[in-house]
Amino acid sequence: MERIDTHTHVVPGVWRHFCREYGFDRPDGMPAIPAWTPEAHIDLMNKLGISKSILSITSPGTHLKPDDDVLGRTITRESNDEVARICRLHPNKFAFFASLPLPDVAGSVEEIDRALDSLGAVGFALMTNAHGYYLGDARLDKVFAKLNERKAIVFMHPTTCHSQTLPEAERPLSQYPAPMLEFFFDTTRAVVNLILSGTVARYPDITYLVSHCGGALPPLVERFSSFATRILGGEMAMDSSHVKELFNSRFYFDLAGFPFPDQIHGLLRMTDASRLLYGSDYPYTPASALTGMATRMDDELKKLFKEGAVREIYSGNAKRLFKI
Repeated sequence: MERIDTHTHVVPGVWRHFCREYGFDRPDGMPAIPAWTPEAHIDLMNKLGISKSILSITSPGTHLKPDDDVLGRTITRESNDEVARICRLHPNKFAFFASLPLPDVAGSVEEIDRALDSLGAVGFALMTNAHGYYLGDARLDKVFAKLNERKAIVFMHPTTCHSQTLPEAERPLSQYPAPMLEFFFDTTRAVVNLILSGTVARYPDITYLVSHCGGALPPLVERFSSFATRILGGEMAMDSSHVKELFNSRFYFDLAGFPFPDQIHGLLRMTDASRLLYGSDYPYTPASALTGMATRMDDELKKLFKEGAVREIYSGNAKRLFKI
């Protein structure tokens, strides 16, 4: 069955160089930045029946040094340029989400137009926080206004929370790689902040793609919405039914990682097959693991959905979203 991969990564050489130079050669506690070539990626796609991969740069993003916006803009522009060149060489296989140099607002607003108008990006990959400023922070409103103006697709990817003022501050349970646990909590923080800050409501033409089956979000919807309404009140009042309406109109959720056999059931209490997308997380999930994971996904999806719905999850939803 055909698949379109909406959660898969690219490692451009220029970005790898900057990551090593600025201390991110073992990002988020992982052993290393994985090897990546277009040829190896396309080989994997052929093995798994993936017709199109939407490439993105992952954590830590492209703003690597706090308070150095000039460097952030340089890394972002050079990385986006290289990824765009890769996609032009393989237009039938690859498209890409451009990076933005958040929390640099002016640089990000400028890059949005450049990426869409000159580079051909299909949307933007935003980290869940930028040096401690979470998506939905008022400091980023001008960026979201521009994304809304361009009716943009925003792919949200978790990252380690590094404080703007204390970049050396150690994250919780740092003995474990952040993708094991902390990424799920950071995704949840970002989505909750986007909703409760009113950002999702103020900018209705942005579509959000949430990584890893919604992270730790599904079991907490009733808690954060009820707390905001019954205890905080005021502008934060947010009924859980309205949150679910947003999930079914403004959000999509990819199945990258390990959503089976348990996590998927929490998400399906919030939404349905029409909001699910396929994701591999290659190369941060290695090719050697993905064949078995793909078979597991096939088996588990068949238990939950009819064949037509599975087809939509694997490719149909993405085709409509990206107009493929």
